[in-house]
Amino acid sequence: MGFLKPYFLSAGAVIHAISDEQDMRRMGGLVQLIPFTYCMMLIGSLALMGFPFLTGFYSKDVIIEVAYAKYSLSGHFAHWFGCMAAFFTAFYSFRLVYLTFLARPNGIKGVIGQAHEVPLVMGIPLILLSFGSIFLGYLSRDMIIGIGTDFWQHAIFVLPENNLFIESEFIPVYIKLIPTIFSFSGAILAIILNHYYTKFLYTSSLTNAGLILYAFLNKKWYFDKLYNEYLNKPLVAFGYFVSFRGLDKGLVEILGPYGIVSSFTPLTKKVSKFQTGYIYHYAFIMLIGIVLLLTIINLWVIVQSYIFIDNRLLFIYSIILLFFFSSLNKNSL
Repeated sequence: MGFLKPYFLSAGAVIHAISDEQDMRRMGGLVQLIPFTYCMMLIGSLALMGFPFLTGFYSKDVIIEVAYAKYSLSGHFAHWFGCMAAFFTAFYSFRLVYLTFLARPNGIKGVIGQAHEVPLVMGIPLILLSFGSIFLGYLSRDMIIGIGTDFWQHAIFVLPENNLFIESEFIPVYIKLIPTIFSFSGAILAIILNHYYTKFLYTSSLTNAGLILYAFLNKKWYFDKLYNEYLNKPLVAFGYFVSFRGLDKGLVEILGPYGIVSSFTPLTKKVSKFQTGYIYHYAFIMLIGIVLLLTIINLWVIVQSYIFIDNRLLFIYSIILLFFFSSLNKNSL
């Protein structure tokens, strides 16, 4: 996918050249102002559309040919959808090239007039990446996607029944030409429509069907809406109501240090009121404590004789009850 790098880096160079403008409809005529960036963008677009013998040609066509070589329903499905993807890729790539560089200037005069080439620090990476887009696929074809070299010394093993590279070499020639024909058709159609039929495109977008299609494409096939409605919102709601409020702010804080301190602090304040300094008050508290302790011990023996309860569970239940009653006291206050 290295052939994508000069394409996107050239797009950044265009944005840099015209004061961070990113709307192609406000560009045009830049081929005379930034010819170097135009050449780099053209190379990236040709490689992206799969122009013969460029890097994108080998990476794209081989995938489509191998899909067809499976001779199955899923393989033919992937093959034809790959061809359609090649058509639309070439269409939007050369639509970008035409509207940005070849069409009549349609932007702000001051912005277009101040367009400038990229500095050397951006130009050198563009040149290196463009050489990769032109030559890398051709020079490394056998090493990467073919079986005509022992470069990897069998380090990458593929089961014979899964090796479709051999079968893909013997599919009909017209099948191999379909992706290339689709790519050239998309590029030519993009230039013709945007050069000769701009008024037709504009009036078509104002019809009912055109508005629906435009909204559908402009909203990116409503994938973002589906993602937000059926995946993002439920996960955010779960994270807030269950994870945050139920676990973090609920269970963790109640059983954690904050819950223990907030529960025992009012309890200790109430107990401290019994510290009056009178002996008969202390004697009464000691008597109540002994009676309560004996009651709990005997009650525990009776409960254990009929129902098995783990001591750890009893401790947890006691803590929960303590927090419950303390929260009731807080609410009553």
